[in-house]
Amino acid sequence: MIIARSILERLAGEPLPEWSAVESVIRARELSTGDYVFRSGESHPFVHFVGQGLIKLVYETYDGSAWIKAFAEEGRFFASLAALSPGGRASFSALAVGPTEIEAVPYRVLQELGDRHTSWQRTLRRAFEIYGFRKEERERDLLTLSAEERYKRFIRDCPHIATRIRDKDVAAYIRVTPVALSRIKARMRRNGDTPVPDSSRRPAATGNGWDTLATATVSWVPAKERTHK
Repeated sequence: MIIARSILERLAGEPLPEWSAVESVIRARELSTGDYVFRSGESHPFVHFVGQGLIKLVYETYDGSAWIKAFAEEGRFFASLAALSPGGRASFSALAVGPTEIEAVPYRVLQELGDRHTSWQRTLRRAFEIYGFRKEERERDLLTLSAEERYKRFIRDCPHIATRIRDKDVAAYIRVTPVALSRIKARMRRNGDTPVPDSSRRPAATGNGWDTLATATVSWVPAKERTHK
């Protein structure tokens, strides 16, 4: 099964017409740890779908710091909205946390399908709604919660990510230095707060892409075992 199709048709709530128009332009990629999907400032008008692995979306500042805006795990989609506009450029970078397989679809093709079919219009609308919800929730946490509260929420709501990344990435996500994160974890241990995911005991990622946007699981066929007509 193509992961892009599974995600898009779950958003639509029904089979999507003219799928062949998408299938003919899908780009499947296998990434190693640290490989970039795209870099900030690049022209990259594609929507990406994660079949296996984990992607981090990173803002890089003038002083060389890197802050993580979000993660995209199995069953998720991501794109730089700034890069989807004609002549636009990515406002952040996306790179693999570990071995990862993704599919990329040109946004232009999705727009053209949306112009022809109401089901595709609905799919794109729901995708933007999900993006907006995630963005609002993230902004609320950054503006209203303390660093310790952000960490507790992250390990509570995203243990499947927290146990797969290093502490420096956790710190970059909750917007603190690694030293400050170490102090937060030490204070939580003293207070008996649990759980505190141990990054030295990360479970292996599974090949089943489960989607936080839906309850259904996704069967993923590795790129090397897939053929496209």
